[in-house]
Amino acid sequence: MSFKFRGPNASSGMGVADHGKNAFLELKRKKVHRYVIFKIDEMKKEVVVEKTGSPAESFDDFTASLPENDCRYAVYDFDFVTSENCQKSKIFFVHWSPATSRIRAKMLYATSKDAFRRELDGFHYDIQATDPTEVDLEVLKDRAY
Repeated sequence: MSFKFRGPNASSGMGVADHGKNAFLELKRKKVHRYVIFKIDEMKKEVVVEKTGSPAESFDDFTASLPENDCRYAVYDFDFVTSENCQKSKIFFVHWSPATSRIRAKMLYATSKDAFRRELDGFHYDIQATDPTEVDLEVLKDRAY
């Protein structure tokens, strides 16, 4: 599988693998996934899917999928009911960069983030998290409502 770099991607050297784009579209349009965890494959120089969560999985399953000592990108489809009793869904982009991760990983994920976000269009909210309290369910509720 080859990836052609366009515009800003060339600066960070990281593109999104086709299966990553497809997984995001399945989450966004078809509701096939509750979440998608992405990681940077330094050998391939691209962002790949590490894990997907089924629609039945919980927010706790999502946060448990984020590694304790390494960076990741993640997308979470948050379903909720408004005060007017309307079913809504908001897609959160999470840039997970724990304080205990390697400096190189933090820099790589930080410099590739904008290009990654441009390739996967459709996020409602962006969360930068360095510890579990910053990606808590209450944080998502506060943003979504």
